[in-house]
Amino acid sequence: YCHAPNDAKLKFLGLLLNGTKHHVICYKRTFKAAKMTKSTPKVKVNANTKVLLKMAQPSFLLFCIFLSFFSILSSYQTKATTITRLVSKSLYDSMFIHKDNTACPANGFYTYESFVKATGRFPRFGSVGSMETRRREVAAFLAQISHETTGGWPTAPDGPYAWGLCFKEEISPQSNYCDSSNTEWPCFSNKTYHGRGPIQLSNYNYGPAGRALGFDGLRNPEIVANNSVIAFQTALWFWMTEQSPKPSCHDVMIGRYRPTEADLAANRTGGFGLTTNIINGGLECGIAGDGRVNDRIGFYQRYAGLLNVGTGPNLDCENQRPFA
Repeated sequence: YCHAPNDAKLKFLGLLLNGTKHHVICYKRTFKAAKMTKSTPKVKVNANTKVLLKMAQPSFLLFCIFLSFFSILSSYQTKATTITRLVSKSLYDSMFIHKDNTACPANGFYTYESFVKATGRFPRFGSVGSMETRRREVAAFLAQISHETTGGWPTAPDGPYAWGLCFKEEISPQSNYCDSSNTEWPCFSNKTYHGRGPIQLSNYNYGPAGRALGFDGLRNPEIVANNSVIAFQTALWFWMTEQSPKPSCHDVMIGRYRPTEADLAANRTGGFGLTTNIINGGLECGIAGDGRVNDRIGFYQRYAGLLNVGTGPNLDCENQRPFA
């Protein structure tokens, strides 16, 4: 612990660390409170020792402050380097060749720096299991958000799977996506909850995503299309969060998914296809040869190849029943 000889140093420490989530507690020790026993060794303290102790107090306080900031810095560096070791900027740019094409409405929005910063909020993303498992999860996540934001077409330059992250907002939404019966996450007037961001966050997800990430998703849903870090964070939040009866996509891709009896009866087996079921199974799963499912698989196969990892089994969901 820190030894603070007076209240001024406590206040000084508080000012330095104000606004962070890390706290250093400094205790004042009064030797009068210590109970002496027969076994307690007696230490003789002369005048010179008292002077040295007094001089050491400020140095020790500064040492505590240094350790605190070093801990904070190390924490953020660890979170950031986890994803950068798997996806470098050059690899990111080669995955999303046309994300900044002027034909894409989201050009300039989905930067590598925003992606890396957003992953710092979710330290378990791409960091659990073997290196193969980590690469496969990252490939799956990037594939799913690529399909949700694709600007590709069958004869597009560099192929249809080179146009991920082209859109940041649903084009011509059919409604305001307001569920007036949802009293837990009520809609606000003049607000629409259509798809925004890499995962196309929509409907009731704005409320819980905002609460988890620290923004008001019901009053200010537009922020998901205006702030690229928050946009990526909403996609990662959806990916990492279990929403019963659905497991999280993260747990599926790292092998932690344990199917229930209902899952087994619905043939919901682990693999990339199950993440598609979690994201949009009600519209895409249980259908043979669905083009949307095949588009997701195409992105996944491309990214898995770039990350030098196999895709694993069960890529589609045509034999799976959607979650209720």
